[in-house]
Amino acid sequence: MHITFDYMILKITRWSCIALLGAGLLGCDTTGSKKTLPTLKPREPVIAIALGGGGAKGFSHIGVIKVLESHGIRPKIVTGTSAGSFVGSLYASGKTPYQLQQLAFQLKESDLRDLTFNRQGVVLGQKLQDYVNANAGNKPIQQFPIRFAAVATRLDNGKKTEFIRGNVGQAVRASCSIPNVFVPATIAGVKYVDGGLVSPIPVSTAKSMGADIVIAVDISARPSKTGAGNMFGLLDQTINIMGQQSIQQELQQATVVIQPKVGNLGVLDLSSSQNAILEGEQAAQAKIPAIEAAIANFKKSPAALRPAPHPRF
Repeated sequence: MHITFDYMILKITRWSCIALLGAGLLGCDTTGSKKTLPTLKPREPVIAIALGGGGAKGFSHIGVIKVLESHGIRPKIVTGTSAGSFVGSLYASGKTPYQLQQLAFQLKESDLRDLTFNRQGVVLGQKLQDYVNANAGNKPIQQFPIRFAAVATRLDNGKKTEFIRGNVGQAVRASCSIPNVFVPATIAGVKYVDGGLVSPIPVSTAKSMGADIVIAVDISARPSKTGAGNMFGLLDQTINIMGQQSIQQELQQATVVIQPKVGNLGVLDLSSSQNAILEGEQAAQAKIPAIEAAIANFKKSPAALRPAPHPRF
């Protein structure tokens, strides 16, 4: 067969085009260099703080928050019960630790206590609600820069309720409504009392909101052999005795537990705020290595290469 020079050129060109087209379709690198897959960068963990109840001892939460932020540890989720909901709501609303400290130093009993003659309680709770709303900038919970949940107990069935939206003052009032002291808070026709009855330290709530790491702050008083010296102290001890099993169940789910030494402080003693804050700072500082280790371990775990947990609510 007679093959012309032009015919050979045509065949070579055709096969070259096919080869180049195949290389393009298969993603081949004609330069001979190897392509590498991008390295997945571990994400930062979703950190939550779960703040427990304990009356004026809750000022220690401020000291804990101060130390965490000073080490660059800023939670994306805050959950609180009773006093923990009070401090936690103001922090989640955008208050800095030092603003919280200033509020604590200035707080007076008359800012929160509105006595009433009622068979269900002696404190109405409206002043507490108004104080929280005013200092949270009258923003609803869902507009806070940090996700927040206040935990309360439904009076009709004893079930836990987590307020993650709506009027923050109402939610905190419900969470702080100690039975027989506060008149139960009524929200949408339902009555609520202190969240410490069902969730003294709301770790499980934080995990339900998508936390990878939960820092629990336990300020509950352990049952005393000598008992309590007054009605409010007796009531505080009674609630803590009833909640001991719940406390342990919650703490078992926490990544790190901080326990400020505030057992000697009065439940209603607002003048002890400075001591409570200092105890919170000391307890938190002692736990910083454990928290930093938990963060480092998370970044090395397979969970760090997966998207953040999808919150159940």
